[in-house]
Amino acid sequence: MRGKHVIANWKMHGGLETNAALLHDVLAGVTGLPEAVGVAVCVPFPYLTQAQALLRGSRVALGAQNLSEHPQGAFTGEVAASMLNDFACRYVLVGHSERRGLYGETNALVAKKFAAALAKNLSPILCVGETLEERDAGRTLDVVSAQIDAVLDHVGIAGFSGALVAYEPVWAIGTGRTATSAQAQEVHASIRARLACADAGVAEKLEILYGGSVKPSNASELFSMKDIDGGLIGGASLHAADFLAICRAAA
Repeated sequence: MRGKHVIANWKMHGGLETNAALLHDVLAGVTGLPEAVGVAVCVPFPYLTQAQALLRGSRVALGAQNLSEHPQGAFTGEVAASMLNDFACRYVLVGHSERRGLYGETNALVAKKFAAALAKNLSPILCVGETLEERDAGRTLDVVSAQIDAVLDHVGIAGFSGALVAYEPVWAIGTGRTATSAQAQEVHASIRARLACADAGVAEKLEILYGGSVKPSNASELFSMKDIDGGLIGGASLHAADFLAICRAAA
């Protein structure tokens, strides 16, 4: 049986003082959660040292928001997977919609970053999803399948056994809009079915998270769907009470 994960993505938010207070409250609040519910926080690069120190020995794992596809070299401003290892990161986001949309990351580049994470024993969280225009054109499943296939073709199905996938409809991120539980379930089931064509066992064990404006008010309904295994949480993760309520919904 699959577990569930609730993973915070702070995006470009935070500060030393506010981070400390937020992580303190999160650590205090997760103590009663079942072990089957994994909790992690993906923080901006400058705060990895602080978060590593505050989370050390706790059940809350540390993650990064991006990485380079290159192991090292003359790539000013980039961060390699091995550097994330130095901070005891367990997870790293790959192909977040903002990286794809704002910085032009292609499916091929995302696949290379996914492989780079695996090569250093990081668990990549592969983000996939469609824009509003793509959904309105009826292309949601085609778009998401292409994003999955690019990674599948590059690393093979075995690569997904050490990863998570997050479905994040771009039109439902930061807009206050949320896909209905049925809409989200349809895409999650499609992702699992796509991967099951390569290996049913890997597909069944894969945790597929939902990442489109999850809030305490809708988390329980979303997480009750057969193929929704938790959430990738943006804005709500910046408020400990909201984030913890979502974690309890996953339980």
